[in-house]
Amino acid sequence: MALFILIIHCIETLAYAVRLSGARVKLLASALSLFNLMVMVSRLANMMQQPFTGSLIDKAPKENTLEFVESQFRIIIASSTIGTIIGILLLPTFIAIFSRAIIHLAEERGSIPSLIKKGFTFAYIKRGLKHIHLPKLSYVKDIKLKDIPVKLFIINMVITAIYTIGVLSALYAGLIAPERKATAIMASGLINGVATILLIIFIDPKISILADDVINQRGSYSNLKGMSIMMMTSRLFGTLLAQIFFIPGAHYVAWFTKFIV
Repeated sequence: MALFILIIHCIETLAYAVRLSGARVKLLASALSLFNLMVMVSRLANMMQQPFTGSLIDKAPKENTLEFVESQFRIIIASSTIGTIIGILLLPTFIAIFSRAIIHLAEERGSIPSLIKKGFTFAYIKRGLKHIHLPKLSYVKDIKLKDIPVKLFIINMVITAIYTIGVLSALYAGLIAPERKATAIMASGLINGVATILLIIFIDPKISILADDVINQRGSYSNLKGMSIMMMTSRLFGTLLAQIFFIPGAHYVAWFTKFIV
């Protein structure tokens, strides 16, 4: 389960690399289609993990159930932090790979199945391995603290924290208020839905505008890269903040269900 969550958050972190790749090869529209595919995969994977996470509660011992479930869920939250760190470390590698993927997607006239079929051939896998490298100091040397939009940084951090603990807090709320267990568990979809909408409203347009500016030669690629790294860092802090939000969030969900039933 922890490995599953790690992969989900790694994918969602690397989604920031898609716009960088699109601006790099000046094919932003094609990049966005690839970005939407990654987001859809990560959201679907997040939905798939819910039954497995719920099984931890079913398998919990009768004694000290709350303590057992809390310890297991905190491990899951920690795995989201590790997945985000891995995603950040893989950023240069995936910028290079996504750049090639976007070009091939354009050559295939937007056919995702053809792109996937080509991408899993031995020749392309071998070529992709040559792009593997860790981030260099040059990736952050142009980033200045005064240029970081603090408000956007905090908003993204809080939204990430809420999204990270949405399912977990709802499941834990079911243990706190067992008489409203089903209502609390179903609230997870609402929590994650609201968090996703907030990301679309507050975060995605900012990055998209910077990418447009790069393609239209009104902005620099280094500024876009700096903003993307800043958002990935904000996401990392958000997964850490989730550890603090987890229990209060569960109590809030349990309290909220009183007004539904």
